[in-house]
Amino acid sequence: MEYIKRAIEDQVIKDLLSKNKVILIYGARRVGKTVLLRKIIERINVEHLLLNGEDFDHEELLKNRSTSHYKRILGKKRLLIIDEAQTIPGIGLKLKLMIDTIPGLKILATGSSSFDLNNEVGEPLVGRKIEYFLFPLSQMEFSAKEDYGTSLSNLEERLIFGGYPELMHIRDRKDKIHYLKDLINAYLLKDVIAFEGIKKRGKIVNLLKMIAFRTGSEISLEGIGKELQISKNTVERYLDILSKVFIIQKITGFSRNLDNEITKKAKWYFFDNGIRNALISNFNPLDSRDDVGKLWENYFISERMKYQSYHKLYVSNYFWRHKSQQEIDWIEESDTKLKAFEIKWNPNVTERIPKLWKKAYPDATFITINRENYLDYIVDV
Repeated sequence: MEYIKRAIEDQVIKDLLSKNKVILIYGARRVGKTVLLRKIIERINVEHLLLNGEDFDHEELLKNRSTSHYKRILGKKRLLIIDEAQTIPGIGLKLKLMIDTIPGLKILATGSSSFDLNNEVGEPLVGRKIEYFLFPLSQMEFSAKEDYGTSLSNLEERLIFGGYPELMHIRDRKDKIHYLKDLINAYLLKDVIAFEGIKKRGKIVNLLKMIAFRTGSEISLEGIGKELQISKNTVERYLDILSKVFIIQKITGFSRNLDNEITKKAKWYFFDNGIRNALISNFNPLDSRDDVGKLWENYFISERMKYQSYHKLYVSNYFWRHKSQQEIDWIEESDTKLKAFEIKWNPNVTERIPKLWKKAYPDATFITINRENYLDYIVDV
């Protein structure tokens, strides 16, 4: 099977070999965390102990939290790798004890749900961890294997089916659809449904469908709650969990406390277009769809977030809308610098800078993103 090198691979290896830290890799299920672990093991070629947090026997191995016990388990090995570490109770304290008391030990762990792994390791591993996020394959990663023309010809495929790694090896369209449907039901919702107090699977699925149909639009929690017949607080809680298992991402409105800038509502985007399309059962080609603008906006924003993460860019992301209905799709703020992006599918459309934005933020950069220039902002030149 062809392997596309992951953007974080080299840096993870460098940190693992050179720093006395716990290296954590977060990501949704099936984005390639286990395959990445195998590649890292293959490249560094050192004696290691590999555990899977979802294997009961492996969980039992770490149950007795004592340095002497962990030394016995490791023997002479000084590399511990734990896949799906979020399922191991008290994993943060266990990792802290090991990294603090076993000289020369290096630890690499993955987790498919940040609410578990973050809550478990956040406080215990303060100052002792380096975090990475792994997403479905990015255009940045695809571009290392394909030329410019191939990227353009594959754009429609990625808008419709997304970038989950296993899709690369599935040729039949019906098999791709089946894979994505199964991915949602058997894997992505697994962490959500297993979370304490989440019992209404149907409500979660219907909520995701609503977000899918309203991609790029401002969401009213009260309105969705009424449609689903659940409280605003429950909607908010479900959305928070769905973001923490890397299915959707929340974007808030930008404001520097100017009058009439809208900030109360948020927009939600999917980390992967294929998941979005699977939820609404729409895999039609672009020329027969009425939501191409939503697909394009979701795709560019998800790719831009991957690019930011893989380059460790410390950026805050927003949208901007004024009560006069002037708006901008995407705002990035870093070191007091502002970049504004208007995202248009049609390359013949030249978007003008909204007058109120220009007046309020005259030093901001304004860019129209379309099919002719999008690669400049999601791929290294």
